[in-house]
Amino acid sequence: MSHITLPDGLPGIIGPLTAYPASRKPLNDLANVVLAGPSSLTRAERELIASFVSSRNQCRFCASSHTAAARHLYGSAKNVVEEALCEPERAPIGEKMRALLRIADKARQDGRLVLAEDVQQARDAGADDQAIHDTVLITGMFCMFNRYVDGLATWTPKDPAIYETIGERIALHGYGSQFSDDGRK
Repeated sequence: MSHITLPDGLPGIIGPLTAYPASRKPLNDLANVVLAGPSSLTRAERELIASFVSSRNQCRFCASSHTAAARHLYGSAKNVVEEALCEPERAPIGEKMRALLRIADKARQDGRLVLAEDVQQARDAGADDQAIHDTVLITGMFCMFNRYVDGLATWTPKDPAIYETIGERIALHGYGSQFSDDGRK
């Protein structure tokens, strides 16, 4: 049961964004810009970072939703997502993504842990300023989203099919697509 009154049947972040619609537009706009807007990183790579951060923060709703979105976006290479979440240093993701996930892991704990050497390793592996910027912004954004979802004890479904539906919707339509004019699915 959530800590505050939220609409029944709306999981994770969808519940509070429906109950408090003034937050919905700016948060969805931010997610669309950062995760689906122009970037030197692909949408799949950005969803992988979101999934990685949420998984490391142990936010089941966000980790499950964004893992599903990343799998949809990676298409036939979707197995890379689970491998990167379990063992990023051994996953077949390329050195650039490996370096960016190291930055994300440090930034999610404390941004001051990200050192010039971490950034240089990412640069040496092919990351540009935008990729480094987007990695840190995605990390900060998902730390906020994870705490929003878990701090309110929102409903977290157990059925994996729900996350697959959410992930597919994100992959195909971006953020905010789960809302109709009244905020309902």
